[in-house]
Parts: sequence; C-alpha cells; structure tokens
Amino acid sequence: MIIVLIGYMASGKTSIGKKLGAKLNYNFLDLDDYIEEKENLTVSEVFKTKGEVYFRKQEALYLNALINSENNTILAVGGGTPCYSGNMDVILAAKNVKCVYLKATLPTLANKLLRKKAKRPLISHIETLEEMTEFIGKHLFERSHFYNQAEIKVSIDNKTKDDVVEDIVIELF
Repeated sequence: MIIVLIGYMASGKTSIGKKLGAKLNYNFLDLDDYIEEKENLTVSEVFKTKGEVYFRKQEALYLNALINSENNTILAVGGGTPCYSGNMDVILAAKNVKCVYLKATLPTLANKLLRKKAKRPLISHIETLEEMTEFIGKHLFERSHFYNQAEIKVSIDNKTKDDVVEDIVIELF
C-alpha cells in the first residue's frame, strides 16, 4: 500500500510521515525532495528559474510515476500538490493507495508557521499572527475542497506526533 499524506504547510506531513513509516516498516518519500533530486535544483530554484507552470507539470509527472511504481511507502506531498493538474483525482483513483489529510485548525497552523517562517520563503515576509492567519485562511479556503476528498482525515490539533501516527494506524487498519 502507498499512504499519501496531504495537508497544509506545517501540518506535519514529513515528520509524521517518517514516524508512520518507521512504525509500519514502510519507506518514506517526500515528493518535494524527490523533485529536487530529479531536477537537480531546490523547489525554490525550480520556481525561480523555470516557473510555477513547469514545476506543477513535473510535480504531476513524478507523482504519477511514484504512485504507480512504489509500494509500502509513505508519500508526503506538498501543500499545493492535491490542488493542481488533477493530482487529487490521480491519488484517489490509484489502486492500493490511501490518502490521509492531516487536518489542523487555522490558529494551530498560524502559530506553527509564525515560528517556522524563516525556513519557508512563501511566508518569510509575514510579520504578525493576524497577517499569517489571513494568509493561511485564504489558502485553506481555496484548498479545502481538495483536502477534504481524502479518504481519511486526522486532526493534528493539540496532539503529539506519536498520537497522530496512532490515529492514522487506527483509521488504516
């Protein structure tokens, strides 16, 4: 089985994905890391030098390849991945794939991202909690239609990573 983790920035797709992979003895793959390896550029460099349209095309290409070739893998995808190029339809239609939405409330995401903004170019310019909340709120409004199509939805609010992993395992098996 391939377990695809979706959710907004800072929802824990990578950190929870690694823990879930270790618990289930599955491989862990981060789609952005995979793209960087294949393109020999960071995601930021791909956006700067080749543009978002190119990035989204490559993202869809690599997602398709991974979903159809991997097994016993936890695949964390970028926050925008489900929202472009029919990627959510691809994820949901794939055989032997379960999609898990790591869901967080707006306050949880805003507080986490305000602390981690230096590592995230998309939000590094945001100064206040109010601005962060507004920025994330707009994105979540646009993306929730895609995120909520996941077969499994697990809240991360006020939980440890281990608690979230346990919740996912219960839902899967």
